[in-house]
Amino acid sequence: MPLEQVLVLLTAAAAAGWVDAVVGGGGLLQLPAILMTGMPTVEAMATNKLSSVFGTTSAAVAYARSSKLDREVAIPGAAMAVVSAGLGAWAAASISADVLRPAVMVVLLAVAAFVTLRPSMGALPEPRLRTRARVAAAVATAGLGIAFYDGIMGPGTGTFLIIAFTTILGLDFVSASASAKIINIGTNVGALAVFAVEGHVQWLLGLFMAVCNIGGAQVGARMALKRGAAFVRIVLLCVVVAMVFRLGWQQFG
Repeated sequence: MPLEQVLVLLTAAAAAGWVDAVVGGGGLLQLPAILMTGMPTVEAMATNKLSSVFGTTSAAVAYARSSKLDREVAIPGAAMAVVSAGLGAWAAASISADVLRPAVMVVLLAVAAFVTLRPSMGALPEPRLRTRARVAAAVATAGLGIAFYDGIMGPGTGTFLIIAFTTILGLDFVSASASAKIINIGTNVGALAVFAVEGHVQWLLGLFMAVCNIGGAQVGARMALKRGAAFVRIVLLCVVVAMVFRLGWQQFG
């Protein structure tokens, strides 16, 4: 691979780590960059997972030190996510992304409208929303539904997790982002395990990208913790709009 391509991928990995640490959606940057090298789609997805799992874990550690994690949801959700994302990765080769993209675009547009029309959402925690039923619903939504989507397609997983935690449990954006990282570790590990067994991972390239992903993730997590929910909300809206345009271009461009 030419040096220029490698440098582009390393830069994309660092930027993706930053985005993932703040609101998720780093795959929006990293996966297209890998695909531009001409790598087959499944191999690109697999290598993206290898890089992402290191960056996500690094961000999770930074958040955990601030005690922002909702462990009651994040830990069981992550355990379920390993299996669910693995099943999604196993099904990835048999389900066309062209079928999924329109549905994902509709959901993202709904997310953008919801966050825009409810500026108070995620600004402060809403403990009144937290019930046993809602905790169970949040675990199932994150550990099963969103995790399966991450295995089969991926981009926007962290964003969907944050929205799920803020709307179902009333977490503020920073706590939701922190908890999402633990689930994301599970989804990345589950999908990566399946891709690795099937021989799709480009290990050397993925590990070099992982180093840059970790660097970006550390910067992103620290910025989110320092600047708070308002900063995360702005980045979230920017990432959602960018994902809609990117998926629209892939589908109709």
